[in-house]
Amino acid sequence: MKRSPGGFRFRMVAIIAPLIALALGSFWLFEVMRRAGEEAMPAAERKEPDFYVENFSYVKIGKTGKAQFHFSGAKMTHNPQDDSYDIALPVINSVGKENGRGPMVVRADRATVNSDNSQIHMYDNVRLDRPATADAQAMQVRSEYMLVLPDDDIVKTDKPVKIAVGQSVLTGTGMLANNATRELQLSSNVHGTYQAPQR
Repeated sequence: MKRSPGGFRFRMVAIIAPLIALALGSFWLFEVMRRAGEEAMPAAERKEPDFYVENFSYVKIGKTGKAQFHFSGAKMTHNPQDDSYDIALPVINSVGKENGRGPMVVRADRATVNSDNSQIHMYDNVRLDRPATADAQAMQVRSEYMLVLPDDDIVKTDKPVKIAVGQSVLTGTGMLANNATRELQLSSNVHGTYQAPQR
């Protein structure tokens, strides 16, 4: 007795169709469970730095189109969790000379910079130097911490500082130095020796 080709095909289709449906159903179920798991589980917050730059140099241009300050360092590392930066051996040069302002240089062992570059926290062996000008003596400030506000040309700290202006020396706790107005304020524990500038 001969088997009809149509019957053989029908039996093959009857066997293969449920297997294909079962495979597709399993894949669909796997995708549904995977997506549900991704939605239920919060994305892992990245805590490791995502990039770094060595021996960087950055110039900020002011509203007038002129260079406002120059920022450089040995290494800059980006922290993605708060979009801040860690800097090794930072150097900030205030190059603005408008309104009679002289240049000012701030150095430290390390620094952190916030996301919009408006606050630069300088740590360890912080040194601020302003060279002498035609109408002002050289100034050096030393501390273990300073906050630089580059847009305002202000440096301040709540830590002990030692300030040398010419041959005069001041020490105190807490300082605000405004390079734009050339004002210097000490908050407390102020002691000093004053020597009149030589003419």
